[in-house]
Amino acid sequence: MATHNELGKKGEELAIAHLRKYGYEILDRNWRFGKEEIDIIARIGQELVIAEVKTRHSDFFGSPEEFVSRSKQQHLIKAANAYVEKKDLDLEVRFDVIGIILNSKEERIHHIEDAFQPRW
Repeated sequence: MATHNELGKKGEELAIAHLRKYGYEILDRNWRFGKEEIDIIARIGQELVIAEVKTRHSDFFGSPEEFVSRSKQQHLIKAANAYVEKKDLDLEVRFDVIGIILNSKEERIHHIEDAFQPRW
């Protein structure tokens, strides 16, 4: 497995542990809809949380969460709509971004709740 894939996998594990620590129920991970993928789908209360995880070795080129482009947001929104329809859910949907810095000296998690809203 490529180094960046291993880093991403470790980041997702840390993000899941973080979410569980704060009472989130993990419903799915790496859920696919066609070419779209949602890293983590969780629930807290009456909210369905669609979480995009970005993991980097450093923030030299910017914080990991800055790399969730508008295009990526649109893909997440499309996949989230498919998930809600497929599972026949009646929950509010929230889009979170979890940025992780992970290297030999540092492990930092920055969880941004309600990071973006669908634009109609």
